[in-house]
Amino acid sequence: MHKLTLKELSAQLQARKISATELATLFLDRIDASDLNAFLHVDRELTLAQAKVADSRLSDNNAGQLTGVPIAHKDIFVTRGWRTTAGSRMLDNYVSPFDATVVEQFNAAGMVTLGKLNCDEFAMGSGNENSYFGPTLNPWDKRAVPGGSSGGSAAAVAARLAPAATATDTGGSIRQPASLCGVTGIKPTYGSVSRYGMIAFASSLDQGGPIAKTAEDCGLLLNAMTGFDERDSTSLQRPKEDFTRALNDSLQGLRIGVPKEFFGAGLAADVEAAVRAALSEFEKLGAQLVEISLPKTELSIPVYYVIAPAEASSNLSRFDGVRYGHRAADYGNLDDMYRKSRAEGFGEEVKRRILVGSYVLSHGYYDAYYLQAQKIRRLIAQDFQNALAGANRQCDVIMGPVSPTVAWDLGDKTNDPVANYLADIFTLSTSLAGLPGMSIPCGFGQGEKNGKRPVGLQIIGNYFDEARLLNVAHQFQQATDWHLREPV
Repeated sequence: MHKLTLKELSAQLQARKISATELATLFLDRIDASDLNAFLHVDRELTLAQAKVADSRLSDNNAGQLTGVPIAHKDIFVTRGWRTTAGSRMLDNYVSPFDATVVEQFNAAGMVTLGKLNCDEFAMGSGNENSYFGPTLNPWDKRAVPGGSSGGSAAAVAARLAPAATATDTGGSIRQPASLCGVTGIKPTYGSVSRYGMIAFASSLDQGGPIAKTAEDCGLLLNAMTGFDERDSTSLQRPKEDFTRALNDSLQGLRIGVPKEFFGAGLAADVEAAVRAALSEFEKLGAQLVEISLPKTELSIPVYYVIAPAEASSNLSRFDGVRYGHRAADYGNLDDMYRKSRAEGFGEEVKRRILVGSYVLSHGYYDAYYLQAQKIRRLIAQDFQNALAGANRQCDVIMGPVSPTVAWDLGDKTNDPVANYLADIFTLSTSLAGLPGMSIPCGFGQGEKNGKRPVGLQIIGNYFDEARLLNVAHQFQQATDWHLREPV
């Protein structure tokens, strides 16, 4: 039962072949037996109470398609009852008095929460090694990272500890772990999913989205989690839509843009081979490959690592030891309390980004760094519009690798922040432009010690083109079985 897709589990529940309580218990038992460190907080009593309510709705024929289906939440979304730590000592043992909008939406749909998932501290990282609670292990090879910051979400779905999980993507943190763990994940257009109750890292970049086994499952989850929220000033006022409406459309005549910048130096040969094979599969499905150029791609790393730390330094200033969060036990005065509480509560990567962000926002450097980065961000977005929009558009979607390599070994990049940052070279530009992008499994590469590790294919579309992306991904998954492969 744990190997079924979200859609298949829904059918089993609707047909009364299994109850929500039985299904939740099955997954809770699997979580208890796991050694991946994917979950940070599980409360069997809370989960089974939700399952009991779902069973009542199913019995009363008052159930939707997602009612009774289990889900787990990245520990960036605040949850009433479960701890919300953001992977940090700063919020160790914090329990929110309210639910994030995304959690509310899934609760309203009748989904059953299994617990909270491990992540890089305040979503800052590419390998899930920055969590105060220790790294999550990649279920395909426990020597490897699962990707970050949503590593717990991707690992939990890959290991079949949960059929679906919420995640967040600031610079690639849905797509990259989905790629490294061999599952499907989608980052929707910026503003499509409410950020209310999602602990902020970089407000102009943070975006929630789902990770699941298939593109179809991700579409069903997006149906529930998108929509306008007046409590979020960046939420977009758009009518609700069915993201699964175009899943079975033909790909005949689809123009796929292949950026030459995505296939240069730095891309591992095994990753390129898997991505090229996937592109050939799309040609068999009737699509046409078109070489395009996204010339500002190489600038996405310096631009991102000016803008994101700047916004992080502002957002994380609220954690001062006064209102909530970690407070130092021994201090002399108020200033000393601030310094010690933040020094003890934040990890090294978070401190690094706060310092960088404070520097680029400081007097005399704002114009030279932050303002220039914002100007280049506009140019990066224009590169995508030149390819995807207008009467002279070159393609319908863009495809390429998600990560330049397969998952690396735990500890390999711990002392080299720049190497970690370079792991996001192919995902950052999409986030900076606010475009939707997703990752689907497309093969395997060889790890550092010849272990088999997944490769993901990235699919990028124009604003609000999620239904097309899901259609493209679904047709590929109907023709291949990479998404069905499971870790031993």
